[in-house]
Amino acid sequence: MKVDGQHYRSIWLEDGERSVFVIDQTLLPFEFRVRQLRSTTQTIDAIATMVVRGAPLIGATAACGLFLAAQEDPSDEYLKESASRLLAARPTATNLGWALERMLPQLLSEPITDRVEAARLEAQNICDEDVGINSQIGTHGLRLLTERCHLGQSNEPFNILTHCNAGWLATVDWGTALSPIFKAHDAGMNIHVWVDETRPRNQGASLTAWELKAHDIPHTVVVDNAGGHLMQHGQVDACIVGSDRTTRSGDVCNKIGTYLKALAAKANDVPFFAAIPSSTIDWAISDGISEIPIEERAGNEVTHITGVDEKNQPTRVRLTPEGSQTANPAFDVTPRGYVSGIITERGVCEASETALLNLYPEHIQKQQKSQG
Repeated sequence: MKVDGQHYRSIWLEDGERSVFVIDQTLLPFEFRVRQLRSTTQTIDAIATMVVRGAPLIGATAACGLFLAAQEDPSDEYLKESASRLLAARPTATNLGWALERMLPQLLSEPITDRVEAARLEAQNICDEDVGINSQIGTHGLRLLTERCHLGQSNEPFNILTHCNAGWLATVDWGTALSPIFKAHDAGMNIHVWVDETRPRNQGASLTAWELKAHDIPHTVVVDNAGGHLMQHGQVDACIVGSDRTTRSGDVCNKIGTYLKALAAKANDVPFFAAIPSSTIDWAISDGISEIPIEERAGNEVTHITGVDEKNQPTRVRLTPEGSQTANPAFDVTPRGYVSGIITERGVCEASETALLNLYPEHIQKQQKSQG
C-alpha cells in the first residue's frame, strides 16, 4: 500500500541493517512515523503497547523479534527464553505462537554461527509469505463480492460493514478483511464501506478510515452501536471482519464488538464473513468460547481517548468520572453458526471443521492423531 505516493509495508528489514522497521500505529491518523526496533525488549514492548497490532502482523513482528534475539545471544537458552517472552506479549492472537513455533526449532537446528542469518532469512520469508497470502485472500474475496454485487442492476453502491482494522496495517501488506475491498475498488466496483469506530482504541476510526481514505474508497465512520440500525434499514449488503484466532470448527475470535455485529447480521439476513490467513486457525481447539484466552487490557483505554484539539495538536482526555471502575476485554468470540463463510488464501468455505479440513487436508492426519 502507499502513503503519500510511496509504497510501504507495515514491517520490514533493510539490507545491511541489524534492526527492524515498523509503522507506529499508536500515532495514526494524526502522525505517520516509522519506528526502528533494535532489541527483543523493544519488540516485545511494540507488540504489548500496540505500536504494531493485528494478528498477522503480530506474528511477523515476533519472527523479527527472534531475529533480533539471535543477534543478542544465539544460544539455545536465550532463544528459548526470548521466544517465551515474545509469546507472552499478547495472549489471544494465534499467529504469535505460530511464527515462533515455525522459527525456533529451525534456529535451534542450525550451528550457532549461522543462526543470525538463518533468523533473518526466515523472518523475511514469513513477511513475504504474508503479503502473498493476503493478496490471495483478496482475490477469493473479490470473487465473492462479484457474485453478490448488484452491478448492472442498480447504481447504488454495494455497502460493506467492517469492524476494527483488518487492512494492510494489521498485516504485512494488503490486509485480510480489507483486501477484497481494495481489490473490488481497483476492479471498478461501486463499493462503500461502513467503518465501525471500534471502541475502546478506535482502530476503525483511526486506522481503517485512514487506509480507505488513502485508497480513495468511499467510506463512512459510524459509532459501534449503529450497525444494527443500518442493517434493519437495508443499508448493509455484507459484513466482513478479520480474526485474531479461529478454531478448527469455525468459531471466530475478533475485536470486542464483533459478536454483536454477527448477531445483528443474523437477525437481518445480512451475510457475515471472516477473512483469515491459515496461520490464524488454531487447529488445537474447537470451542472458541471456552478455550480461547481473552486478553484483558488496561482500564485507561476505556476511560481515556486520544484526539486532536482546535490547534490540531494531539491530546488525551478522560471520558469517565474519576474513580469509576472499568472492564476492558479486548476480544469476543462469534460462534460458527453466525458466520456465513470464511475467506482464506485457498478459497471460501463454510465455518465448519469439515470445510476447513477440505481446504487444508494436511491437518487431517494431525487431527486423527490428536483424537487418539
